[in-house]
Amino acid sequence: MIQKWDPKSYAKDAAFVSIYGEELITLLAPIPGDKVMDLGCGDGFLTEKMAEIGCVVTGVDASAAQVGATKERGIKAVVGNGESLGLLDEFDGIISNAALHWMRRPEKVIANVWLNLKPGGVFVGEMGAKGNVSSVVETLSSLLERRGHDSKLHNPWYFPTEEEYSELLMAQGFNINTTSTFSRPTKIKGDLVSWLRIFAQSFVAPIEEKERDFFYKEAETALRPYLYSEKNGWIVDYVRLRFKVYRPTS
Repeated sequence: MIQKWDPKSYAKDAAFVSIYGEELITLLAPIPGDKVMDLGCGDGFLTEKMAEIGCVVTGVDASAAQVGATKERGIKAVVGNGESLGLLDEFDGIISNAALHWMRRPEKVIANVWLNLKPGGVFVGEMGAKGNVSSVVETLSSLLERRGHDSKLHNPWYFPTEEEYSELLMAQGFNINTTSTFSRPTKIKGDLVSWLRIFAQSFVAPIEEKERDFFYKEAETALRPYLYSEKNGWIVDYVRLRFKVYRPTS
């Protein structure tokens, strides 16, 4: 998977991700002094919000560039992979917004979260659910297949059903407080090509670099009848899975 994050373009064209994520802080309900990990912290927008509450926060992200952007906010952050975190600390809470669906081995991620939570600690997350950006996935996959590539090898996302992810959480030993799946058609800033350049880089991995812009444009043209209107602009078919679970005290 090729995926490089540019904090400047992310802040410019994908700020909606962090803004929607603020609802997760309410769900986590941290109090001043709580030690909280932001798993997949991105540029640190939500991490900073929790620091402002008085939490002792640590951002973790696989992107060194995003970790750098988080540190620029004055927030502690480390480069790390959710599938192999090791024990960073024992946290009161772990929050993850729009990152878990980039982690293709969910059992390992959930096990790592468990190890890094205190007994009684809370894990709150939101991720893409089954059907998330389905029109985009289908179109990009079709374009790759027509070029003779196996699209499954280049799809970077894991979008489970609510039942599938709940089973994994319970198998690890978590107690479920709440889970929900909901559609959230999302208006994006600018054109679809900009969105694709941020989020769909893996799909162009087998495409020669000089042809990638054409590939993105071809995808945008194919998706225009389904996702674009003169009145509303580009609205992408997001479907989200949100949950709150606890590590038992004993």
